[in-house]
Amino acid sequence: MKQAMIIINPISGKEDALEHVRNVEELLHDAGYKVTVNETAKEGDATHFCKTACDDGYDLVVSIGGDGTLHETINGLIDQDHRPKLGVIPLGTVNDFARALQIPLNPEEAIQTLTSTRVKNVDMGRLNGKLFANVVATGSLAETLSSVSSDDKSKFGALAYFKEGIKDLRNPAQPLVIQHDGETWEGQSPLFLAALTNSVGGFEKLAPDAAVDDGLLHCFIIKDLTILNTITIGISLLVGSLKDHKDVVYFTAKNVSVRSLESVRTNVDGEEGPPLPIELSIIPRHIQVIVPEED
Repeated sequence: MKQAMIIINPISGKEDALEHVRNVEELLHDAGYKVTVNETAKEGDATHFCKTACDDGYDLVVSIGGDGTLHETINGLIDQDHRPKLGVIPLGTVNDFARALQIPLNPEEAIQTLTSTRVKNVDMGRLNGKLFANVVATGSLAETLSSVSSDDKSKFGALAYFKEGIKDLRNPAQPLVIQHDGETWEGQSPLFLAALTNSVGGFEKLAPDAAVDDGLLHCFIIKDLTILNTITIGISLLVGSLKDHKDVVYFTAKNVSVRSLESVRTNVDGEEGPPLPIELSIIPRHIQVIVPEED
């Protein structure tokens, strides 16, 4: 019999989370799976559960929660000889990974996607030995974005990040040295982004050229932030032309290193990450994700 593991963050989606688990269990049972349910209680639980699923030869792992739960879950797949297929039920406030793969943001609709026969081989990023699914950001603005509250994300969606970014104008840019595929950029920057998908922070057109399986990091260096160009950069974000903005350096790469003479932290998949220096690379088509059937 096929085996499926559900990894659920019971806090995501509030009281609806456990109801979604019951619906997933019922659907997977009907599809011929023996189902195990594991609830996360602390940081690292989802990674541990997913590693167990790999070790025990599970066929499917279903992540129920937000981008943070998903980030932990995929880190259980790193360097595993056996990697189960991944199902995603988004219960978070942003859900970039689901957006990029056109998985419905409505949980009940996403649950029905688990019966799809269509599977997508998706790139993963590697940061200092760990995996990420969507984006790595660094610079003073990235530190500010890590402090965006869940309440603001719920109220304002993607604009919560823009709202918080406006407050950051008084903070200085930081010195960054960014090396990629034999080239070097050095200068003052409040924000560097390396994106795997088109959706970052709920902005679905931040990197419109990014595909989940193109084998590339799509990178943006913001060179300057004033009130005026923050507004114009915000407009560029919304219309999908950020890479063409005069104060933005855009490039694609397979390997990127970022360092600074100052203490600078990172934001990884929407959560606080490690301080610089960091080494980024791409792992092409590393995981299989169940996605909706094509129309």
